Amino acid sequence: MAMGLDANRVSLLLAVLERKSGGNFLAHDIYVNLAGGLSIDEPALDLGVIAAVLSSQRNKPIAFDVALFGEVGLLGEIRSVSQADLRAREAAALGFRRVIVPQSNAAEIRADIEVIAVRRVEEFADVLFR
Repeated sequence: MAMGLDANRVSLLLAVLERKSGGNFLAHDIYVNLAGGLSIDEPALDLGVIAAVLSSQRNKPIAFDVALFGEVGLLGEIRSVSQADLRAREAAALGFRRVIVPQSNAAEIRADIEVIAVRRVEEFADVLFR
């Protein structure tokens, strides 16, 4: 069930995550909700959805100082998003110290924040809980 996000997109992300991380999500009820009643159609939220699902599955919290953004493709690749530097600058202004971004966006980020670049969902799952 998804509220505030496209349910079909969430289903697609779960399928990619299941295929690439070896998880079994079909056996579980999964609820994805954007707080505050927001409704957003933004591919850059893909990594956030995957991070939340992995956090719940592994029962491990995401570090409080990490922001992340990126689109996820059908083969598990992390695709670039627009305005990566602006997004990273805003994250830094909000107090985040690290940002996980697509490898293809890493070079353009000039914000005063630690940049962690990822190429694939499998790699993302590894760096998320370091």
